[in-house]
Amino acid sequence: MPDADLPTLPVTWAPRRNRAVLLPVSALLVVVFVTVALALPASWQLNDRVALITTGLVFAAAGAMLARPHVVADADGITVVNFVRTRRLHWAQIVRVNLRQGDPWVTLDLADGTSLAAVGIQPGGGREQAVRAALGLRDLVEARGATPEPATTK
Repeated sequence: MPDADLPTLPVTWAPRRNRAVLLPVSALLVVVFVTVALALPASWQLNDRVALITTGLVFAAAGAMLARPHVVADADGITVVNFVRTRRLHWAQIVRVNLRQGDPWVTLDLADGTSLAAVGIQPGGGREQAVRAALGLRDLVEARGATPEPATTK
């Protein structure tokens, strides 16, 4: 494939619709829980108010965690940021990029025989957009993964 058809590096793929919903809702949850905690009648104790605020922060943290996934490709490889873990891969470590009908997100087959979910590329934000992103990542893997690592001398 000619380099002109490859995505320009660095490139980031992320489910933008998820973020557009989850981050404002998370902020709104904190505001609502803090407002309710402060508006409670005087008969409510301080520990009840703290528990309400903490609950709002926990819900907001869960929303922020769900908005976190993305995939960043650069000249050296890709960084896959999923809900909790981040993993850095060199191009040569990726054997195949998969996005089959009905898959919730892209799956990367790795040279060590394992697979890695790349949740940052998912049809939930639009099937056509996810397919374009998966094809772009696949093309980068094919173009960059075929290049052997430079040999080092001792």
